[in-house]
Amino acid sequence: MSQISRRTMLAGSVVLGTTVAGTGIAREQEPSGDLAALIEAHKAAYAVFMETMRTPHGPRNNHAASSLDEEKALLAVCGFPAISEADRRAKATYLLEIEARGELDLGEHVRAVLLSMV
Repeated sequence: MSQISRRTMLAGSVVLGTTVAGTGIAREQEPSGDLAALIEAHKAAYAVFMETMRTPHGPRNNHAASSLDEEKALLAVCGFPAISEADRRAKATYLLEIEARGELDLGEHVRAVLLSMV
C-alpha cells in the first residue's frame, strides 16, 4: 500500500499545471488590467510609506496616513476576486512576496483573501 504525502500531491499538481499550460489550455498569460493596477498602486503606496518612515516626524510628514494608505492598497489586492488563472497566479505570487517580508500579518488581510475566494 503506497502512502501519498502532501509533497507528492503538490509535485503532481505542479506537473499537471505545467502540462495543462503547455497544451494551450491556460490561454491567459498576463493578469488583468484591474489586478495589475491594484498591484502597482500598492507598490507606489508602499514606496511612499517607506520614504515617509525614513524621514523624521514633523508637521508635513504623517506616518500614520501613509501607513493607512499602504494598508488600504494591500487590502485591495487581497480582496481582488482573481477569476482567471493569470490573475490567481499574479495575486498569489505578489502576496507571497509581501508575506516573505513579514508584512501580510493582519487578520483583515487573511479575511480579504478568503472572502475573495468565495
